[in-house]
Parts: sequence; C-alpha cells; structure tokens
Amino acid sequence: MKGGVLILGATSAIARAAAAAFAARGRSLYLAARDTDELARTASDLAIRYGVDVAFGPFDADDLPGHAKILEDAEARMGRIDGVLLAFGLLGDRGKWTREVDEALRIIQVNFTDAVSILVHCAAYFERRRSGFIIGLSSVAGDRGRRSNYPYGAAKGALSLYLQGLRGRLHPAGVRVLTVKPGFVDTPMIYGLPGTFLVASPQRVGEAVVRALERGKDVAYVPWFWRPIMAIVKLLPEALAKRLDF
Repeated sequence: MKGGVLILGATSAIARAAAAAFAARGRSLYLAARDTDELARTASDLAIRYGVDVAFGPFDADDLPGHAKILEDAEARMGRIDGVLLAFGLLGDRGKWTREVDEALRIIQVNFTDAVSILVHCAAYFERRRSGFIIGLSSVAGDRGRRSNYPYGAAKGALSLYLQGLRGRLHPAGVRVLTVKPGFVDTPMIYGLPGTFLVASPQRVGEAVVRALERGKDVAYVPWFWRPIMAIVKLLPEALAKRLDF
C-alpha cells in the first residue's frame, strides 16, 4: 500500500486510530478537520512515530461549497491520493432531538447530507482515475430504527444504502467502496451514554478498518461480532421491538 489517504474528520478517535494503522503500513496521509491545532499535533505524532509524510488542512463538513477544494488541496500537497476515509459524524443530544426540530435535522445534515456532498466529489475524482478506494464510517445503528437513537440511525442507514449504490456504480471503474459499521466504541461520542455494551477501543476499530480494506470486503462490522448481533436485532418482530428500550 503506497499512495496517500485523505482522512475527513481526522480528529475523531476512530479516525486517528485508522490514520495510525495506515501510517504503520507506509501510507502518507492528509488529515482534514475543523480543529487545525489538534490536526497539527496528530500529524506531528504520526510523522515521528511512523516516518511517513503527514500533511493537514482545514475541513468543515457543513461547508458544502468548499468540499471540492479539499481534494484539490490534498492532491496539491501529497501528489497522489489513492483513498478517502470519511470519518466525521454527530450522535446528537437525545434530550434535544426528541423535541427540537433543529437538533434532529442537524443530525441528519451532518451524518447524511454532508457525507453525500463530499462523496459525490470523491466518487468523481476516483472514477476519472479508474482506481482508488472510499471508506465510509456508517454504524450498526443504521441497521434498525431504535428508540434510543433513531435520527442518528436513520441517517447512518441512509448512508449505508448510499454507499451500497455507490459501490455498484464505481465497481466498473475499479474503485472500491467499503462500508464500515462499528458498534459501541470508547470515544467521547458515547461517554456517559446509558445502555452501552461490548465497547471496543478506537485502536481496535481503526486497525479493523484497514484490515477490511486489505481483505477486499464490501461491508465490515467492527468488531466482527456485531454482524450476528444485528442480524438477530433486525429479525425481532415489530410487536416486540417497539416495547424494548434499546
């Protein structure tokens, strides 16, 4: 694995872990997020630890008109971009999205609309080159609507469907699209959240993301045991599921 990887939302715990996994394999990196001070610290750490070229630049998922520029910036700095990891997301505040329209729509905006916008640019970029890969971080929450997080789950479910269709579209061009569905991960996003279980470390998830790409997977549940768990959850009769607080 030789070319550069653009990581969107690079200050998240999962993104940093995936960046380390890519760097350990000799990949150069372009880290993109809103907090450029944090990006600078992360870039310096990765460059020193792994001896790879690590650049960074600002990226705001809500700035839809600016989405095309991030690919230009990354290419200008790295020379060649072989892949993109889309790692930004927003769980939202349950105390707000159950009663405030703006909070519910904000969750949909960040997790789906913003993601689709940048994915359109990424798809066109790699399709022109007839190579490359796109990794989208979705979630097991998108496999079934549950009362605890249904705006987030709806957005991630829509993203999974979008990535599935994009995978079909880009396959003839030799571009790979990987959908990653993490379960609970030990990050600030779920800190203090009730009902969490089987919580994985970001490092485990980041390494699993890169391994799934190497193994040619289309969809990866991370850790692996979430696949049978969610298969059971999806089979629950609606009459039972609506009575469960999960």
